[in-house]
Amino acid sequence: MDNDKPLQPETEDEIEIQPVRQSSDKMLYCEAEPPPTVEKVKPARENSETDLEIEDDEKFFTTGQKELYLEACKLVGVVPVSYFIRNMKESYVNLNHHGLGPRGTKAIAIALVSNMAVTKLELEDNCIMEEGVLSLVEMLQENYCLQEMNISNNHLGLEGARIISDFFERNSSSIWSLELSGNDFKEDSAALLCQALSTNYRIKKLDLSHNQFSDVGGKHLGQMLAINVGLTSLDLSWNNFHTRGAVALCNGLRGNVTLTKLDLSMNGFGNEVALALGEVLRLNSCLVYLDIGGNDIGNEGASKISKGLESNESLRVLKLFLNPINMDGAILLILAIKRNPKSRMEELDISNVLVSEQFMKTLDGVYAVHPQLDVVFKAVQGLSAKKTIFLLTNPMKLIQSYADQHKITIVDFFKSLNPTGTMKMSVDEFQKVMIEQNKVPLNQYQVREVIKKLDEKTGMVNFSFLNTMKP
Repeated sequence: MDNDKPLQPETEDEIEIQPVRQSSDKMLYCEAEPPPTVEKVKPARENSETDLEIEDDEKFFTTGQKELYLEACKLVGVVPVSYFIRNMKESYVNLNHHGLGPRGTKAIAIALVSNMAVTKLELEDNCIMEEGVLSLVEMLQENYCLQEMNISNNHLGLEGARIISDFFERNSSSIWSLELSGNDFKEDSAALLCQALSTNYRIKKLDLSHNQFSDVGGKHLGQMLAINVGLTSLDLSWNNFHTRGAVALCNGLRGNVTLTKLDLSMNGFGNEVALALGEVLRLNSCLVYLDIGGNDIGNEGASKISKGLESNESLRVLKLFLNPINMDGAILLILAIKRNPKSRMEELDISNVLVSEQFMKTLDGVYAVHPQLDVVFKAVQGLSAKKTIFLLTNPMKLIQSYADQHKITIVDFFKSLNPTGTMKMSVDEFQKVMIEQNKVPLNQYQVREVIKKLDEKTGMVNFSFLNTMKP
């Protein structure tokens, strides 16, 4: 936590360093020298990614990290964080909610310049502001070991976005995962960040949720996504995208060739944007996970999205939770998946929808075509208690009970169903024999539960580990 009074030496033998205050923080590292036993020589930067002399600093890494951090804290006038001292040799350091402030962050940054252990750093909710983020990017110019960084909820604002963008536009870091949620980023910040991301190919995972991007931000993000060849995961949930911004965003997504996971939940798209989302699903061949929950998409929007599902061959997870879709819209979605023989859908989340027994019968037909699919809904309306118990009884317990009664192992039971007697079967073949066998009668939903336990996600089920599996 920031402290206005510099720390004083505890003994007369302790060296007191009183550096001349710099008029600017641009020279971050000259303010703190390592302990006297450490020789730190930095050559001029000439066509090299890093000027760290790792071989010469071997002794420093093992003996000088704590001392350097304590000296840095003394110089900037903050109390050292004991957790950081204890964990600075670990690969993961979590300093969330530590009240570091800009100066505390600067001390951490000084200590990390030469650190070769930390690969993931959490600094969420520390009020680091633009001064703190400037210290971090200066550190990243020297540190090529840090790969993941979380600086969410730190009041970075426009200037913080400018500092980050200027740095990443140069592609001069090993950071591939960056969390920037809740940093008061608005339209101008979106323009800066997207300019950097248009040329940066190293950032793979980016979290920009809980910011204030709207129509203009959507335009910038769409233009960036159309040409970006680095991002594989992007979180834009809890922003303010509406019709124009969301459509512009979707236009960029149609031709994107690297993004596999996208979270657009809680943005209020409405049915008008659903047409553009359907086009994304029809044309995009990379998206595997799409969350559009809480976007005011009704049955009309579900109909438009279903058009994309009829031809999409890559999507595996579609989350539509907290949208005003009822059973009619849900039927359109599952039938679209059924009509697509190349669909790879594994999860459709409509968990706020109350369905009927007729819907369940329709779903049975979908499962017959796509046994890997799992449709998550709220409940079955009017289903009797007896039928509910029948649907939900743990199938592995039923199979284990049968095996115990006949004094065989559960593996023996499954192998007996396989014509080849081997430990593996295709999901389609397994689903068929499990429905047809009468040793342990199971319904379609119970068979799907068994498949989920045994599926290797390669189209095959594997019995080999069943002896150690708990029912």
